[in-house]
Amino acid sequence: MSLDAAAWAAVALSLRVALVATLLGLPLAIAVAWLLARKQFWGRGLLNGVVHLPLVLPPVVTGYLLLLAFGTQGPIGGFLRDSFGITLAFRWTGAVLAAAIMAFPLTVRAIRLGFESVPKGLEDAAATLGASRVRVFLTVTLPLIAPAVLAGAVLGFAKSLGEFGATITFVAAIPGQTQTIPSAIYALLQVPGQDGAVVSLVVISIVLAMGTLALAEWLSRRMTARIAG
Repeated sequence: MSLDAAAWAAVALSLRVALVATLLGLPLAIAVAWLLARKQFWGRGLLNGVVHLPLVLPPVVTGYLLLLAFGTQGPIGGFLRDSFGITLAFRWTGAVLAAAIMAFPLTVRAIRLGFESVPKGLEDAAATLGASRVRVFLTVTLPLIAPAVLAGAVLGFAKSLGEFGATITFVAAIPGQTQTIPSAIYALLQVPGQDGAVVSLVVISIVLAMGTLALAEWLSRRMTARIAG
């Protein structure tokens, strides 16, 4: 493939960002999905709306809001910089944050459907046998929703790989630092004679996406078979 070092760096960074964003966002997604599926509380509708807001907002708006909040002059970004020396804006860690936020609604949605498919009677039966809530969750609920968790993680990973608008607004597209596959493709499209490199990155994107989906399908079938067995 006709790719230079900068393009390959974009591929590596995209994989790194997507993986870290998925791993960091998954525990919170499970917790939020459980709240939305199992609990009735004041503000539940508001929480549901906030969780799904990145799906309906233009990605550039999400990126701009991240810049306002987590930029070096923002309330959260300024606090992190002054207190811990952490800077997110225009850093690869900022790309992780943007990708995690954009992928979060898809991950929560998939896991929430998994919680809603588990009969509440199974959890209640385990509780009546003396198991604590934590033990019921870890030994009954979590194994049953494992395929849904996997589906949510895959959706989040795939979304993170393809995230563009929020990422480029929040961290720009600095080659070797914050430039991911989508921003690299966009940059190459502005340069005449780079069609070959663009096609190569597009092919890589498709292969990564299809490979991720195929792996997830295989793992999901194995999990489902193990649960059924």
